[in-house]
Amino acid sequence: MKELKQTHGLKQRFESIKNKAHKLKKEVKILYLAYKRPDTPWYAKLLSIIVVGYALSPIDLIPDFVPVLGYLDDLLLIPLGVLLVIKLIPKNIIDECRANAEDTISEGKPKGWIAAGIIILIWAAIIGLIIYKLAFR
Repeated sequence: MKELKQTHGLKQRFESIKNKAHKLKKEVKILYLAYKRPDTPWYAKLLSIIVVGYALSPIDLIPDFVPVLGYLDDLLLIPLGVLLVIKLIPKNIIDECRANAEDTISEGKPKGWIAAGIIILIWAAIIGLIIYKLAFR
């Protein structure tokens, strides 16, 4: 009986995490829709495209195979970025984008190749700096 309760508790936690991930995915889509609108302030557009690009990028700033830190960016940076950008976008725009998000989620997600390119450049700069420091001490 105790094992059954533990199994049920694990299922509830898994469902809770799954629901939060689905909500975060929807919030990223809302930011993408807000970015495309001409009435979104430029600073919110800039941060929005950075957050959306990073969320959709096939490459992370900290690779997932790095213990603990690899998933830290997915668990903290993306939700905090989404929260910040939603605070910067006027409420009426967010409300309209929320209404449109369900329709566009079925169309597929935009590719995050620009963000992936930026992350690759950051990693290349870090590696280049390390090589330079090692070679020219």
